[in-house]
Amino acid sequence: MVAAVGRLKDDGERDLITRYAKRFDASGRTLALGPLSIVELPEAKAPDVAARKADEALRLAKAASAADHVIALDEAGSTLGSMAFSAHLAKLRDNGVSKIAFLIGGPDGHGDDVLSAARSKLSLGPMTLPHGLARVVLVEQLYRATTILSGHPYHRA
Repeated sequence: MVAAVGRLKDDGERDLITRYAKRFDASGRTLALGPLSIVELPEAKAPDVAARKADEALRLAKAASAADHVIALDEAGSTLGSMAFSAHLAKLRDNGVSKIAFLIGGPDGHGDDVLSAARSKLSLGPMTLPHGLARVVLVEQLYRATTILSGHPYHRA
């Protein structure tokens, strides 16, 4: 599952996410990965950053409550190439993790509760990405991971 703070406003981003999520579901089925659900949470309306982050962290934690393993997308997280990311997903699966939650915070970042509860932190790279684009990149990389694990020629490195 991918749980993200903020609603996508761009149809192009939504179309890409839908396309890659469908591909992930189709290719991940035989690998015991998926199906992928995507949860959008509205941004908090609190007047200060700390309150917004705390509110969003609480709702992200609730959305991910059924997950066996939580990964927070965070600029200070590990950066993994596509091959390493696919190997990480396979290792989690092989170790009995059946439900993974990827959490994307709001414009203010993650609250401390999310960062402390996450089993790991993942960075999509050193550049700052709009949250919608970060979702597209994440879901495409999830699909790419399934193609790597299945030997499909989509990934050519």
